[in-house]
Amino acid sequence: MSAPTSELATGAQETPARLSTTDRFLPVWIIAAMALGLLLGRFVPGLDQALEAVKVGSVSLPIAVGLLVMMYPVLAKVRYDETHRVLADRRLLVTSLVINWVLAPAFMFVLAWVFLADLPEYRTGLIIVGLARCIAMVLIWNDLACGDREAAAVLVAINSVFQVVAFGALGWFYLQLLPSWLGLPTTSAEFSVWSITVSVLIFLGLPLVAGFLTRTLGERRLGRDGYEARVLPRIGPWALYGLLFTIVILFALQGDSIASEPLDVARIALPLLVYFAVVFTASLLIGRALRMGYPRATTLAFTAAGNNFELAIAVAIATFGVTSGQALAGVVGPLVEVPALVALVYASLWARQHLFPEPAAPDERAAPTGGARR
Repeated sequence: MSAPTSELATGAQETPARLSTTDRFLPVWIIAAMALGLLLGRFVPGLDQALEAVKVGSVSLPIAVGLLVMMYPVLAKVRYDETHRVLADRRLLVTSLVINWVLAPAFMFVLAWVFLADLPEYRTGLIIVGLARCIAMVLIWNDLACGDREAAAVLVAINSVFQVVAFGALGWFYLQLLPSWLGLPTTSAEFSVWSITVSVLIFLGLPLVAGFLTRTLGERRLGRDGYEARVLPRIGPWALYGLLFTIVILFALQGDSIASEPLDVARIALPLLVYFAVVFTASLLIGRALRMGYPRATTLAFTAAGNNFELAIAVAIATFGVTSGQALAGVVGPLVEVPALVALVYASLWARQHLFPEPAAPDERAAPTGGARR
């Protein structure tokens, strides 16, 4: 874990001796943040209601602050003048679109019916989670795994556009049309395009603009080398602080619900674990088969496996209510996703040594991106 965590926190080279205490024990801090959030939500009366009440529209303000703090340093690291190389990679773009908007939602639909056929509320919530493609926390996991930052920024931006355009139509297809074709019970649900747009603008638009301006103005004043040597090490640690803060808030919001319904949480968690493992592994192997190289194959895998749990929870609450089974299914998403994707960071670093021994492609050697420049 030394390579990704050292860069996230300090921007230093891959030298274990130079890792901070926070870096060396990253999984411990994440587990501690989850436990702290659960304990706060369970034993501090009214905390979840107080946190839930602090909103801007349908967006939880504490969660928004945590995600913005988490994403800004990562997006300030992106070399935006190199994103044209990603846009020229049609294999990556087409493969990402197919996995994210065709294969992954279909797979989640199958898992929901296989594992939760007798629990329609949880089943619907799980399908909604599958439709909400990741545009936020995936940047952290990709960075930790030494993925291609420029590719991640481009794929996340594309996902955000498709999120606004396709989410409602896919919800209708997977909750009403496809079940009716298969002779299964249907679910009526209406999705607000405005709430989806607001989610995209807040969770991606704001940190993307801030990161772009920081990079552009910083390089103009200090030069690229000066910016990456002087600015990035100062703002880098805030990504991890924002991640831990977000985890605490998320789990505090639902600590009581999770603790009071452990069997239901386990029922929802099982298909999610299968989903993360299968989608990530399949996407990584597809990237390898298409000879994308480790950085972009890893980015493809993380952007495919991650989900926009903020949007899924907001949609479930707005459509079915805060105490609904659909909302609980959305909340279980990050409960499973955070430790699962931390484990997949380790798995991807193992895969870099064992599945991607070939040298970087010519374009990656000429203009290193993501993990190649670490």
